[in-house]
Amino acid sequence: MRLGVWALLLCTAGVAWTRTLEPASSAEFCGRCHESILAAWKDSAHARAMESPLFQQGRELTEDSLGEGAARTCLNCHAPLAILTKDPTLRQKVSWEGVTCDYCHSLRDVQFTGGNPRASIELSLVKSGPLKDAIAPVHQTRFSAVHTSSLVCAPCHEYRNSLGFPVLTTYSEWQKTEYAKEGRDCQSCHMYKVAGDVVDPKLVKLAEARVNLHQMPGSHSIEQLNKTIKAQLTASREGGQLKVVVEVANVAAGHYVPTGSPMRQLILEVWADPYGREKLRQERVYRRIVEDKEGKPITQEPFAFVRGAKTTSDNRLAPGEKRAETFTFPIPAGIQTQVQATFWYYYSPLAQTESGRRMTFLTLRRLVK
Repeated sequence: MRLGVWALLLCTAGVAWTRTLEPASSAEFCGRCHESILAAWKDSAHARAMESPLFQQGRELTEDSLGEGAARTCLNCHAPLAILTKDPTLRQKVSWEGVTCDYCHSLRDVQFTGGNPRASIELSLVKSGPLKDAIAPVHQTRFSAVHTSSLVCAPCHEYRNSLGFPVLTTYSEWQKTEYAKEGRDCQSCHMYKVAGDVVDPKLVKLAEARVNLHQMPGSHSIEQLNKTIKAQLTASREGGQLKVVVEVANVAAGHYVPTGSPMRQLILEVWADPYGREKLRQERVYRRIVEDKEGKPITQEPFAFVRGAKTTSDNRLAPGEKRAETFTFPIPAGIQTQVQATFWYYYSPLAQTESGRRMTFLTLRRLVK
């Protein structure tokens, strides 16, 4: 469909264009044509990257403890257009939109020169993306191979701080897996294709298309977590005690679980509730423990990005890894016991609410007589 026909259709659809498209436009403006994609994106962690209360608390802590310059570094990934448009005081709406449309679709390449992967951004009326036959009435389009690969994620999901410490390693974790060898990129799990409208059908009716899911579900998605972590629970009597075995596996993530910030944890909590006796609890915590260069454990997320110097332990679940975790409780035979295993995904100690700090996504139960 030619550009002139597109423009005619847009006009006859009654769309009132109050301003022209600018090189760094708000997602709301993009949503005038891409309504369903905008709606999905609004439900993503990318859309909330800047305004998230958890990020705002971390940013304030960083600024109070380490200065304004350190806090501005956070904006490179949480509000990249604020940096690119020289709006560090965040006066523009687009600066508050997190990882927004005009950032991702202005990306032209990713370079691995220096310590960290760097996105090459060209703010213009040419928008890059994974579609080879895209045509738009108000901007030009360009097919971008980088948008079809995990490279597009690397600039914000792979990061070494000024000490050379690898704080974020999700991209390099993926590079070492069978997923990478098989060409299964990040998008295959986090931006898989769904039936949808590239352009609002009120503007123009096109054949049904397949578009990347801009909701980008990740660790805040119960469905995604349940796809990734599989577990089985068995219990038996052994030597006058109750033995509980939980088999746990990372069956679907092309990276460690948890990945990202060192503060994130996967917690396996096991309860044994014997009839007429005190309830007993044990746990396994899957995580990285990071220290600063003086050997002090880092417990606040922003400090890991600035002061992290070494990993002293790392027992996270690798892609495809299976483990059998064994728990023993002093409960003799003949006492009926309810056993429960619960998996929690723990996000950050900075969150002010329990629901903000962690989320349960899998519970297993067994009655032992």
